This record gives sequence, structure tokens and C-alpha cells, in this order.
Amino acid sequence: MTFLKASAAAFFGLFTAGAAWAQVAVEGLTSIGKPEDRLMGWQPSATELADDIHWLDGMLLVIITAITLFVVALLTIVAVRYNRRTNPNPASFTHNTPIEVTWTIVPIIILVFIGAFSLPVLFKQQEIPEGDITIKVTGYQWYWGYDYVDAGVEGYEPSTISFDSYMIGHPATLTAEDSAAGAIEYVNNAAMVDVLARYGYAPDEFLLATDQAVVIPTGKIVVMQVTAADVIHSWTIPSFGVKQDGIPGRLAELWFEVDEGKEGIYFGQCSELCGKDHAYMPITVKAVTQEQYEDWLNRASLEFAGKPLNMTVAAAE
Repeated sequence: MTFLKASAAAFFGLFTAGAAWAQVAVEGLTSIGKPEDRLMGWQPSATELADDIHWLDGMLLVIITAITLFVVALLTIVAVRYNRRTNPNPASFTHNTPIEVTWTIVPIIILVFIGAFSLPVLFKQQEIPEGDITIKVTGYQWYWGYDYVDAGVEGYEPSTISFDSYMIGHPATLTAEDSAAGAIEYVNNAAMVDVLARYGYAPDEFLLATDQAVVIPTGKIVVMQVTAADVIHSWTIPSFGVKQDGIPGRLAELWFEVDEGKEGIYFGQCSELCGKDHAYMPITVKAVTQEQYEDWLNRASLEFAGKPLNMTVAAAE
């Protein structure tokens, strides 16, 4: 991380070449995990964790709907049958033991039933397996920093790949030429659309796209070590079913495994209010094949560390 910040000026001086490099591993990828106009519901699931959450949500919706309809039916019956006009002489009893026992026992049974399915989903999220790839993510005001602690390939040196990820439209992502063409910081105008296109993003992905994305292979367990450098941030990708607060001075973990065949671009946002530019702190993850990942990894090592990795793809080049 220190190396990247020290060389930031030189990196952005070579911006055009850097932008082209950033897209090497993502040619042909489609944007999957992003909001769609006029649609409701979950973003497409890309992991088993997200599948579990979606199923649990559907099951709870059925239970809640049944309870709501039952209560509405009871209220309707009472309103029609026991109003003042149809029942001018109300009953004078003060309690009904069978009913009171029923409305105590039945909710307990419902809660136990829900817990029997929801707790395993929670435990699966919280029990961190041994990861094939480990990435440390640090939240800053207002951008993300990534360190590939273990890239999952032989010969990789910890933190050889370290980079900061800024929203496209952040001052760090704009060149003097962009400004001369009319690009304005944090404004989605015609010039900003050209900047997005240079990075390979669509116009409607403004506020979602970043200059550098986390690249991970599908079919591999990825462990994210989440922390923060200043205030509390939160790293989340809805399509992965993961969300973890990053707290200064603490190191938390989350994990996910993107299903094979679900290569694509997935988006998230900082989900903990962290200051005035909280809305400009997106997350971009690009899930690729193992071959694409190894190719990106070698190129990223050359870009950030100035040396190739000790693996087959490096030797082939």
C-alpha cells in the first residue's frame, strides 16, 4: 500500500496505459450485480451464501404472509360479527385460557421453526473456511485499499499486489485531458461517459464503477480480511450475500465462493455511513476464469511490483 501511494503520481501520469491494463482480465465480461431500473427483488445470486439468503427470505415471506392474512381475517370477523349494531350486548368474560395458551405456544413454534433454518445460514457465513485466496481490504475516507495477502498461486509474495480503488469520477481517476474535455468530479456528464467507456463500463454504471477492481477466480474460496483506517466502513457485495463492517484497529473476515460459470462484474457500496463522501465509495469485483485470473495476476504483479510471478503463465510470456 505504501508503494502504491508513493507512486500514485507516476501511475496516473501513465493513465491511459494503466486503464488499458486494468481491463486485460475482463474482456467479454458482463455486468451482473447492479441495480436495474423498474425492477424489485434481489440481485442475481452468484454464491451458495446468496442462494441460502434468497431461499430463507422466500420462506420467511411465506410465513409472514400467512400470519398477516390470518390476523386480517380475525380482525375482519371481529369487526363484522361483534360491532355494536350486530352485538349490542358484549360478553363480560375477562380471559380465555385455551386461546391464551394457543397464542403463546404457536408463536414459539413458529420462531423455533424459523430459527432451525436461519441459524445454519448465519453459522455458514460466520464460520470462515480455509481460503484459496486471501485479500485484505481497508476502508478509507473515501476509497478502498486492497492487498492480495495470498493470491492462491505458487511463488506469490504477500502483498506483491496492493492497490487503491477509487470511484470513476473521483479526482484521482481524471486526467488533465479529461478535465479539458469537460469531465467534472462526481458529475455524470457526456465527458464522464467517455471516461467510463475508457475503463470498459456503461454510462449507467456511474457511481458503481471503480478504476481498479478486485479480480478473483470462480470456483475458489476467497477470504476477505476487512478493516478500516479512520472510521467504520462496510464492505458488501449483494450478489455474493456478504457484508462486513471494517472497524479501525480490528480485523474481521468474510468469505465467499463465486459459482463456476457465473463470471462477470459485480458491484457493491460502502454500507456504513462514513462521512460526506460515503455515497462515492463503490466496490467492484470481477469474477473470471482461473486462466484469466492467473493472467491478470501476473500482469498486476508486473504493474505494482515490477516483477513477474514465479508461475507458468509468467514463464510463457
